[in-house]
Amino acid sequence: MKKLFENWIALHWPLLAIGIALAAGAVYLGQGLKFDRSIENMFAANDPLIESFERFNRIFGGNEVVLGVYEDDQLFALDGNGMTRVEKVRSEIEALEGVREVLSLDREAIRDFVLNPDSIAGPKIKELFTGYTHNEAGTIVALPIQLTPKSEAKVSRIELIEQLREIFQKLPNGMITGEPVMVVDGFRYVEEDGDRLGWATSLLLACVILLVFRSLRWVAIAIVVVQVTLYWTHAALALSGLQLSMVSSMLTAIVTVIGVATVVHYILRFRQYRDEGQPPETALASAAQYLLAPVFWACATDAVGFSALLITSVGPVHDFGIMMAVGAMLVLPAVLVFLPGLVLIGSPWGVDPAKPWGDEKLGKGLSKTVDAIVKRPLLIGGLILAAFAVSLWGASQLRVESDFTKNFRESTPIVKAYSYVEDRLGGAGVWDVAIPAPASVDWSYVQEVLRLENRLREEVPELSKVLSLADVIEATLPPAIKNQRMAFLKNTTIRVGIASLNKQMPETMKSLYAEDPAHPGEHWFRIMLLSKERQEAQTKQETIERVREIVAEYAAAKAKEAEGDQPEAKPPIVSGFFVLLTHLIDSLVRDQWRSFGLAIVGIGLTMMVAFRSLKLALLALIPNILPILMVTGAFGLFGYKINMGAAMIAAVSMGLGVDASIHYIYGFQRSIRAGSTPGQALVEVQQSVGKAVIFATFALIAGFSVLCVSDFVPTIYFGVLVGLTMLGALAGNLIILPLLIKLFVLGRSES
Repeated sequence: MKKLFENWIALHWPLLAIGIALAAGAVYLGQGLKFDRSIENMFAANDPLIESFERFNRIFGGNEVVLGVYEDDQLFALDGNGMTRVEKVRSEIEALEGVREVLSLDREAIRDFVLNPDSIAGPKIKELFTGYTHNEAGTIVALPIQLTPKSEAKVSRIELIEQLREIFQKLPNGMITGEPVMVVDGFRYVEEDGDRLGWATSLLLACVILLVFRSLRWVAIAIVVVQVTLYWTHAALALSGLQLSMVSSMLTAIVTVIGVATVVHYILRFRQYRDEGQPPETALASAAQYLLAPVFWACATDAVGFSALLITSVGPVHDFGIMMAVGAMLVLPAVLVFLPGLVLIGSPWGVDPAKPWGDEKLGKGLSKTVDAIVKRPLLIGGLILAAFAVSLWGASQLRVESDFTKNFRESTPIVKAYSYVEDRLGGAGVWDVAIPAPASVDWSYVQEVLRLENRLREEVPELSKVLSLADVIEATLPPAIKNQRMAFLKNTTIRVGIASLNKQMPETMKSLYAEDPAHPGEHWFRIMLLSKERQEAQTKQETIERVREIVAEYAAAKAKEAEGDQPEAKPPIVSGFFVLLTHLIDSLVRDQWRSFGLAIVGIGLTMMVAFRSLKLALLALIPNILPILMVTGAFGLFGYKINMGAAMIAAVSMGLGVDASIHYIYGFQRSIRAGSTPGQALVEVQQSVGKAVIFATFALIAGFSVLCVSDFVPTIYFGVLVGLTMLGALAGNLIILPLLIKLFVLGRSES
């Protein structure tokens, strides 16, 4: 076996050349890796929410709305200057590729009413659109901008949102809000985080390694291993057709964790053999021979743990499991290809890492830890069980964050815009109800819709606005016609009015009353709803559920009135980005505990094969499960809410934390095979592996601190939670694991 590793070292120049060529090719191929910015893909394909969302989009041609606002205290000035400014802004917006139409007060059919002081309908129209196109005082203009469906748009959402921002930034206190803006900003911050994490984290980790080991060579090795692994992973993903998503910024973090931890183990083991007098080539071969098995099994358990995400029904999370498994398994090839050449190039200059500062004190501290564990196992075990119980109770108190604006810092433009709009106009969360409609809207149907709307307003006070074409018809229908008993006159007037609106706002009218293209002859009527985005998850979910109940009762009453020979009407639709974003984290969390359980089983079986011992595999699992439960339990205890960054921490951390356990138990087994007693082996492995785990953990925590400057809060949460979990795993592997070995392997008689 040793001869094999010596031959590997002898091939360091060809290996380095091959590695550089592969890395260059991977950089080229990785450019084809795409980013999936669709929020719909964050749900399972058969999720009822997505089915309703897609059905609504098919009928009305999309439901993405951006709300642009600016201040103008002369909006309703009788000289018409305010409306002229609205018209100018609207025309500029509608000239943009990707904008379908803008709902605004400057349209002739509406403008003539609101600017005519003698108009009976004027005050009704103003009140009707308050909170939608203007505020109650008439000093803020709001422009609901309908976007062209993504499938038809010729420009990206990113480009369009940026163009809209530029238009409104030139206006007095102008800004834009809306779910499409939040989604674009969220994905933009995630992409920026991925780039930042890739290099800034590696550089910060390099500084830590330089500070501890004082070796530029090993700093370069750590950076190369991480970056090359990322290049290879991106190339593999691009070739497979997988895409990055909102959860994929964690990929860089995972590869960084595994890569840096592996290099730190090599640094300490290489230094040990150099201190014993071995030349660099022999020391490197000895370190590789010692570490190959634990590093391989560490990467394998990472891959198995991450593969547990394949059972999730959410596409991006499912794909992310594949991405992380691929990244984990590519760390070892990167080490094998680049390590010999990078260590030996220019040798012996700078080849030896310095002795870490505080090495002797650290060794004494680790020895004292073993002594305490040996002397007081029951006390320490009792404290651990108490912490476990408290963590379970805390985990049961977890709540989900459904306010999507909480995913951004308060200082970001999108949060400022939402706060402004919801303080001055009302709700900025846009969603819809769609109900079956006749082929021709008549007065009886208008009254039917108005009754449904009034019930929504009265029974769901959380709705800040309920608006539909029926309200416009009721407000603009002349009293003389409205009071007529002859339905023919009313219906004729309604048809004329709808035709006039169709001429002025054809796209807006299609989005309010339309025929299902998949089912000709099936017509639908849209009721637009506004709610506050910035409110508690429970309130939002209860609001959505109450609207569903009212609409379902309306549909049931209609079905009861219908004659038996009429075809059964399709069920109403309650949908929109407000609904999707409210349930987004639920979608991510739904399968996480199942995948966490599967990860435990898969990792346990893998370690059983690695250790050839069921007992040791079970012992290795416990110190890594507890920190995860403690972190999630602390979230529940202190009232923090689960967001996207926290939703995946369990399955991800399980794969990462177990690496140290594998190195620890492998070292323990090797020491026993070398002739040490179990007690001596425990002390030896606590000294050697313990130091590597400590240095790797603190280097990684320092690296993850880069995430704290992100504008996307889930990224911050992920960085903090990974750091806390890694700290917990450190304590678990240096306290709980030796305790378990003492109790279940050494026995009470061994000291």
